[in-house]
Parts: sequence; C-alpha cells; structure tokens
Amino acid sequence: MGKETEEGSTDVRKLVFGKYEMGRVLGKGTFGKVYYARELSSGESVAIKVIDKDQIRRQGGMMEQIQREIAVMRLVRHPNVVELREVMATRSRIFFVMEYVRGGELFARIVRGRLTEDQARRYFHQLISAIDFCHSRGVSHRDLKPENLLLDANGDLKVSDFGLSALPEQLRHDGLLHTQCGTPAYVAPEILRSRGYDGAKADLWSCGVILFALLAGFLPFQDESLMKMYRKVSKADYQIPPWFSSEARRLVSRLLVVDPNKRISIPAIKQLPWFKKGCRRPAPIQIPPSPQEEEKGKPATPRFYNAFELISSMSSGFDLSSLFENRRKTATVFTSRSAATAIVERLGSVGRALGFIVERAKSCKVKIQGKTEGRKGHLELAAEVFEVAAGVAVVEITKSSGDTLEYAKFCEDFTKSSGDTLEYAKFCEDVRPGLKDIVWTWQGDDAIDGGNEQRDGHRW
Repeated sequence: MGKETEEGSTDVRKLVFGKYEMGRVLGKGTFGKVYYARELSSGESVAIKVIDKDQIRRQGGMMEQIQREIAVMRLVRHPNVVELREVMATRSRIFFVMEYVRGGELFARIVRGRLTEDQARRYFHQLISAIDFCHSRGVSHRDLKPENLLLDANGDLKVSDFGLSALPEQLRHDGLLHTQCGTPAYVAPEILRSRGYDGAKADLWSCGVILFALLAGFLPFQDESLMKMYRKVSKADYQIPPWFSSEARRLVSRLLVVDPNKRISIPAIKQLPWFKKGCRRPAPIQIPPSPQEEEKGKPATPRFYNAFELISSMSSGFDLSSLFENRRKTATVFTSRSAATAIVERLGSVGRALGFIVERAKSCKVKIQGKTEGRKGHLELAAEVFEVAAGVAVVEITKSSGDTLEYAKFCEDFTKSSGDTLEYAKFCEDVRPGLKDIVWTWQGDDAIDGGNEQRDGHRW
C-alpha cells in the first residue's frame, strides 16, 4: 500500500483500481494487511486483503499457498463461508476482495462466557453445514478455530481463512495428507503423529474442540507447556463440565476420539437428536447451468470471465500467472464492449477475408484454421468470448493444434501488428485493423483504467 494508505490519512481518498475506496486497517498478518473498503458504485462494504508479492516470493511454498487459497475460496461458495468477490493485482501487490463480516470473531463471543446449548447449537449447525459443503468439494480446512469463525450482522457464522486448507491433489499415494499444520489447541492427534491423516476427519476433531469451547467457555486441552498439551491431545485427556447435557456430552465425546476411524461422521452427527433441535437448512445456492444444460433454441450467453482471470490475462503488469498457474496459458486477449454475437461474426468475417478456414464451434466460440501446413500440421486457433460484466466481454484466442513456436510468433505479431511471410503472420498483420472498431483494449496495452493505482505504481 502507499504510505498515506498505511498511515490511514484522511486527506486523500485511497482508491483501488478506481473501484474501491480503502479505509481503516482491520487486521495485520505476516505478508500484508486486511482493510475495510467500500465499493464506489454500490456503496457496499467489503474487506480487502493486500498481499506483498515480493514477500511471498521470498518465502518457500507461499506462492503455492496463495494459489491454493484462491482456488479453494472459488470452490466453496456457501452461506456460511466468507465469500471471495474478486482478486486483483498490480506489479507489487495482490488484492483479495472479500465479503465484509462486521460481527467480529466467534472467539470474542466465547471470551465473554459460555453459551447456552441453544446458542451453541445454532453456531454448530452452521459450522457443520459449511464444513460438510467444503468436504463435498474435496476441501479440508485444517485450521478451524473460533478466531477463524466470523459473525455477520445477523449473528450468522462465516468460516474464513483457508490459507492452510488442502485440496485432493495434495494427497500422497496413500490417499492421506502429511503436512503438519493447524493451531495447537485445536489440532487432531493424528496430525501430531506424522503418519498421514484424513483432512476431513481432522476437521471434525477441531469441530469437537470448538463445540466444547462454546458450551464450556474454555478449551478442553490447555497447558502452559506445549508438549504437555500435545500429550493431552494425543490421549484425548479432558474433563467435560457438569453443566453439559447428556446429549451434548455424548456428541463431544464422539468427536474427540483419538482414533479418526472411530470418530463420528457428519451424516451421523446430523441424525443425533441434539443436532436436529432447531436445525435450519441453509439457503440454496444458485449455480448457473453449464453450456450443455442450456435449453435448445435458447440463445447462449458467454461464459463468465471473472476479475481474477481478466487481470491475470490482460497485462504483464497485472499478471498473476507466476503465482497461480503451473504453466502460463498460451493466449492472446482483448476486451470489447460489443455484443458477443457481433464479436463472433466479426472474427469469422475477418478470418475468412484473410483466407483462413473459419468454423463456428458454438454461439460464443469460433475455430480458425490455416490452409497451409507448418512443421506440425495446420495451425488451428480457437477464439472464445467471455462475459466480464454487463456490456463488457473478453475475447481469448488460444492455439488448439499446430506448432507452438508458430503460435508464439503469431501471438507476438498479433499484438505488435508486424508482418511475416507465413500464413499466420499475415493473419496477425491484417486482423488487428479488421477488428479495430470492436476492440476496447488489447492484452499488454498500457491504457488500463486502474483508478488511482498506477501501473508503475506505487501511487494511490
């Protein structure tokens, strides 16, 4: 952040990409800060986590962790999970724009004293609903604790901080996770044994610790010595207070089981009488249909191209590919304010006018093939239109087949308008003028509207 932003100056409006106005610092971490912010167009409050790229590059494994956190938060859209709205970046910083949860941490609620069973049950319902959804998507949180459970304005729980979460690709050949992580007082005993563990079952141990804390007002495993506390965890050595009801006592004792294979599962939890009391189903989540599910005869609309993908692709100054992709996607990109159908028609007409074979793959995608063979056959390209927002589209042109070096040359000439005697180079030379009236911005062009955030910049 700029100096005036970090010092919280009120004299200058601190804008991010001309879209968000930054406010006070909500929290600080090793690699950045979380700020309160307001979306200018709607006035809606958001939280923006700002991460320093240089710092995470210097830390081994941190790039993968950031990549994983973004991937996970895009997977787990649920009423009881903090929503990641978009990811933006400059040359030096990454911005996570998230739902602003104004009620603070559940931890602060526990510090004031133990909850009634009805209050604890409400939060536990929402926690289990969120974690069940995460597990159904192959995501293990691995750092569940009251500090990572936030409360919104209605008092509903929101799971946050997926920085230590795991995806299926992290499983080893034995089908287990092996990274030791988590917070000591909440970590499952199998994680401490370093023999591999099931992340979903480890999450349920943490849920048991949280339920205990909600009902008791203190943690089940406490000691000034970390090693002594770990010994208590490894033996499930704890005492249930006498005010727990028999049903609550039974649930906690079935969650805090040392053997993960004997630990109660989420389906079994949902069948318990204690859990069923006052249980409310979460609001359904609307998931847009895939192109294959669209009704026949109904005009197709472009696939959504979110801000993370847009900023990653549109400029090297905003390029996140070194952090978020194993391999950079070979593509040429431009934005347009024209309708998707008009863009596709223009791509086809320009391609045919230049002597290329054009085939309409679907309503928002065309295939372009060269007539002459290169070193590895015909060069084939796919051009697809994506939706960014109302009236704004991104057009991405990628290589389907043919020689990669030819395609790299194609992309280079495509954006620089240079010529070459090869067929694809002629297309590169001539296609840009043919698309001039429908193009808003080409990939790599410097004219990017970034509000007060400059491309060199470090100015707000």
